[in-house]
Amino acid sequence: MIHRPRAVFFGTPRFAVASLDALTEVADVVGVVAQPDKPAGRGNVLTPPAVKLRAHELGIPVIQPVKVRDGTLEFWLREREVDVALVVAYGRILPKAVLETPKHGCVNVHGSLLPKFRGAAPIQWSILAMERETGVTLMQMDEGMDTGAMLSTRAVTIGEDETSEQLAMRLSALGAAIVREDLPLYLQGRLSPVPQDNALATMAPMLTKEMSEMDFRDSAQKLHAKVRGLKSWPGTSTHLGARRLIVHESTLREAPALTAGAPGEVVRVDKDVIWVASGDGALGLTELQLEGKKRLRVREFLAGHPIRVGTVLAPPDPNPTIPPDPSEGASR
Repeated sequence: MIHRPRAVFFGTPRFAVASLDALTEVADVVGVVAQPDKPAGRGNVLTPPAVKLRAHELGIPVIQPVKVRDGTLEFWLREREVDVALVVAYGRILPKAVLETPKHGCVNVHGSLLPKFRGAAPIQWSILAMERETGVTLMQMDEGMDTGAMLSTRAVTIGEDETSEQLAMRLSALGAAIVREDLPLYLQGRLSPVPQDNALATMAPMLTKEMSEMDFRDSAQKLHAKVRGLKSWPGTSTHLGARRLIVHESTLREAPALTAGAPGEVVRVDKDVIWVASGDGALGLTELQLEGKKRLRVREFLAGHPIRVGTVLAPPDPNPTIPPDPSEGASR
């Protein structure tokens, strides 16, 4: 009788669900660890994470510790006598005591080709950095931030119009494949860990709301990458007059050759695309939303909000020049 390893799974968002499913195919999953439920939506309703919901469907017990360094999680793992822990987008840094508890340690599926894009947002940063290729890495975990030895990788080409949401779906499936195919080899001692070259490392820090503002002095390629990379959060935006204008989708296809136009200036308006001058060409805006209004394709947007050639999209001037009062200095 072939021994099936005992495993636990650490994960939280939808990205990790496919890897949980794959783990159940190659191991007996005796528990799942997810982050606590969090408020979501307009009503701030307490909502369970995607991994918790899937674990319940599979009949696997779930714990959601608020703290990971008080010894409780380590004790929970020891009780289950697991061979390995698989960690996929769990969202917490695990202490050494937890990492060393499983017989074969903790193994991570990371959404980049390490040592590139270590950190919290590798998928988004691979697009923001205008990379042509990314992938997933199966690695042994240590106490560093995605610094452990690599076990195997899978690579994919990034589509020129692919968004972070679309790329995440592909990498989620690729992560499941690497779990299904290579995790058993690791547990059998048939994969040799390869240390990362720290000299080649790049970082993928957490995204911030402040990143969303578009600067049309940047190249059209960089702006297009920003719209795609920040698609799910925090999004990208500029201003139409005093109102925030959210840019949901953009294009570089069939961009006009520019002979004039300052960065941020609308240089052409087609039925389905608004072309805006950038630092080195034009970016096409194809789906827009005025803050507080509906998200619309450009054809629908223009019907209610006409934008003409010469309109400038830019943040309001924080220090506007106030014209002098003509009556000031007049004789009384």
